Amino acid sequence: MATVDVYRITDQLDDPTLAAVAARLEARGKHPRFIEMMHEYLEAMGIDSAASVLDLGCGTGVTSRAIAHRKGFAGRVTGIDRSPYLTAAAKRFATDEGVTGRVEFRTGDSQSLKLPDATFDAVVAHTLISHVEDPRAVMREIARIVRPGGRIGIFDGDYASLTYGTDDPAQGKATDELIVNALVTNPRVMREMPQLLKDAGLVLEAAFAHVVADIGKADFFAPGLQSLLRVLPRSGAMSESEARGWVNAMLRRSEEGTYFGASNFYSYVAKRR
Repeated sequence: MATVDVYRITDQLDDPTLAAVAARLEARGKHPRFIEMMHEYLEAMGIDSAASVLDLGCGTGVTSRAIAHRKGFAGRVTGIDRSPYLTAAAKRFATDEGVTGRVEFRTGDSQSLKLPDATFDAVVAHTLISHVEDPRAVMREIARIVRPGGRIGIFDGDYASLTYGTDDPAQGKATDELIVNALVTNPRVMREMPQLLKDAGLVLEAAFAHVVADIGKADFFAPGLQSLLRVLPRSGAMSESEARGWVNAMLRRSEEGTYFGASNFYSYVAKRR
């Protein structure tokens, strides 16, 4: 079986794999570093002044809920994701956090949205663009549905930089590539974003860059390690026993204080003329 980005086919996954995906999204969304990176670009967007926000590829609604919880935000957030399982989870989490009056969730395709032109004051694509089949189609849709003068926030990992420390550097490089193929479709897309924004007729206003690294002990990347027990076999990257062996080796390194895992992350804020 060829390796496939599991996060690109969330509308086709079995419930146990989706449960692992949802758990990872929620755990990552609660990490202080992740929250910091999210709020950095939301602030730069002036998100609080938006009356209507689209959270494209919303997953379990982490970003939708973060916007709804902001003290200065009085608008409404619409989250769209291709997975009915994840949008159902997003609704549950929104209910649990008491923000259902400010958020709603729908199932849809980010590359072909059934929405009128110039519908939203702001659009957020948070960890979406690395997973889609056609990033240019998504950017065209974003440019179409945001109102003139509206702002766009794009955040994602530069997964071509994702790497883990291993005893054998050559084998480690090969394993990094296997894992990247299991997690993302477009590992270098954030390096292309300035051009993609220009081609979509959007004007770049701000950009932020971060290196996230766990050294010694797995922290930021810890939830991802657990999810890989299901994601790697489902993607075709490893067998269940190979995935278990690799994850256990990483967890052992974390316990021994010899763990290393790192990736770059970027966010872009743009405006529609």
